[in-house]
Amino acid sequence: MSDSPFIVHRLPNGLTVVIEVMPHVKSAACGFLARTGARDDPPAAAGVSHFLEHMCFKGTPTRTWEHINIEFDELGACYNAYTSKDRTFYYSWVRAEDFERQLDLLADMMRSVLPPDEFAMEKNVILEEIAMSADDLPSCAYDFLYEQACPRSALAWPVLGYDQTIKDLTREQMQEYYQRRYAPNNLILLVAGNLAPEQVIRAAERYCGHWPAVADLGPARTIPEVKHGSAGRQLDRFHQQAVLVAYPSVSASDPFDETAEAVAAILGGVNSRFYWNIIQKGISTRAGVFREEYADFALIVMFGLCEPENCETLLDAMRREARQLAEQNAEPKEIQRVKNLRRTSLANESEAPFYRLNQLVDDIDYHGAPRTAAERLAAVEAVSAETIGEYLRRFPLTDNGFLVSVGPRQWPNGG
Repeated sequence: MSDSPFIVHRLPNGLTVVIEVMPHVKSAACGFLARTGARDDPPAAAGVSHFLEHMCFKGTPTRTWEHINIEFDELGACYNAYTSKDRTFYYSWVRAEDFERQLDLLADMMRSVLPPDEFAMEKNVILEEIAMSADDLPSCAYDFLYEQACPRSALAWPVLGYDQTIKDLTREQMQEYYQRRYAPNNLILLVAGNLAPEQVIRAAERYCGHWPAVADLGPARTIPEVKHGSAGRQLDRFHQQAVLVAYPSVSASDPFDETAEAVAAILGGVNSRFYWNIIQKGISTRAGVFREEYADFALIVMFGLCEPENCETLLDAMRREARQLAEQNAEPKEIQRVKNLRRTSLANESEAPFYRLNQLVDDIDYHGAPRTAAERLAAVEAVSAETIGEYLRRFPLTDNGFLVSVGPRQWPNGG
């Protein structure tokens, strides 16, 4: 008999059920991963995935939006959902004895009726979110980066969509997209907690087994090519300037994934080189490095905010730190520090069903199978000066990358 804490079961309609048994806890978390996000939105309907996430809370064949909210509250649930460029995830965390009621509620939400009156009302909510995002400099810079760096890819448009695509979106367009992308053969049910696997599978069959599979899920995803060059967007409503430089990185499914995370943390994480040599020296009020990773594609991005006249100084400082890391490699104490932070984070997350659920989402979506906490920690342990050096040779941060800037100054292409 296998000692694995995981059970992976597929229903006849294609729904995959992934269970992690955690006998030492008293709670259970579950969620539905819809393998669809902004990069799957049709160009003329940019933002439909995120809009649809909102609508799944707005009414089902058996519950109104009021009933959904009341029932979550009655369960004492910690619940929510999010949409990214490549996925939508709905989740809840309750006492183990309330698991089946929780699954019933979440499964019902996956069969939303997209109430017409709620559709019209929620459209205004989405438009307000777009307006709020337009008032946030980092959000504007992030969206502009993808728009310019991946111009021929579905990754180019923002998760929220655009004013015009949301205004023009019809309920019928959303319904067609919903029926394809929320088919059981494009959904994964993830469960973590103190539960018997047989109970979970029976409940999944009861609440989800009748959903019809769909043969055509829509166009396949394509891997974008990242441009080299620069672009700027002048927005006078801001007082600071955002400066970002993007480079290709390893995808989330690559064995060097943890090494790439370590590179980002050493350069621009907590107590990083950017913190001590850029923020603490007054060059930028906020600077760092982040990775955007998907199953088939990734970026590593250096960023900072500064006074408009200091763009060149900030850019030079970020590139200097990247160049020094490439030339001298990381110091042993830096590697140990970021590995310790990662170990602690993974250990803490592995002890609670809710956080394990989010780890499982990444594992299933990007690695194709769940990993134990020990397997995740082993990947962290494998990070070394040698793997960092190899990563920086494969994906150098010393060329120009793709530079974008957003703010009141017309820069870098305007002086």
